[in-house]
Amino acid sequence: MPPDHEQREALRAPPARPFVMHQRWGNLLFLHWSFDPKVIQATLPAGLQVDTFEGRAWVGVVPFEMRGIRPRFCPPVPGVSDFLEMNLRTYVHDSNGAPGVWFYSLDCDQPLAVRVARAFFHLPYHHARMSLKISAEGMLRYRSQRRSDDHESAIDYRLGTTVRHARRDTLEYFLAERYLLYALAPSGLHTGRVHHAPYPLVNAEVAEWDTRLFALAGLPEPARAPEHVLGSPGVKVRVWALEKTGL
Repeated sequence: MPPDHEQREALRAPPARPFVMHQRWGNLLFLHWSFDPKVIQATLPAGLQVDTFEGRAWVGVVPFEMRGIRPRFCPPVPGVSDFLEMNLRTYVHDSNGAPGVWFYSLDCDQPLAVRVARAFFHLPYHHARMSLKISAEGMLRYRSQRRSDDHESAIDYRLGTTVRHARRDTLEYFLAERYLLYALAPSGLHTGRVHHAPYPLVNAEVAEWDTRLFALAGLPEPARAPEHVLGSPGVKVRVWALEKTGL
């Protein structure tokens, strides 16, 4: 059953149970390509259905900065709490219509974060060499090379300054307003919740992009420019522990 408006809106509220972690996400870029839903459905685990907008599935490359990551009652740790991350994701729902994110991969330059995320959140993190330089003109030059791969991804972008929020029933809302993730553990499918203020969204100018993550995930690699580009200066985030779905 596809998600309805009420299900999408309901997940914007934080769960009643205590959260476990603080994070800040900054300088986000969302690059998206559309796909035939059948192609994406074939890559998903049992219990998940591809979520579509106007009949198309969407897969995104999202580079950003992770800052101030720490357990709820602990201070940030220098050299550990700040790192770079780039994920490859698509959009899904379960049989009850709960909309969320499915991650094909999450590349990160902090090896401890990779180990913790794999062990406790069952997410497909990979250690990568990554860098982010910001020019005097405000161009962000993002570089990433997975340790197991010889290709360096280069993404250059500049974020706009006029902020807006996603309007309901738009593609921006479908892509950005996601507060639930799905993860596959040995014991079955789990969900994880996050909460943050609605993304402050901006236009983004992209001078260079890369699609290597698609190939590494076994997906068809797009031979075209991103069909949808979006940016955000960032949000403060609270994270909840995983819960088993029973699926």
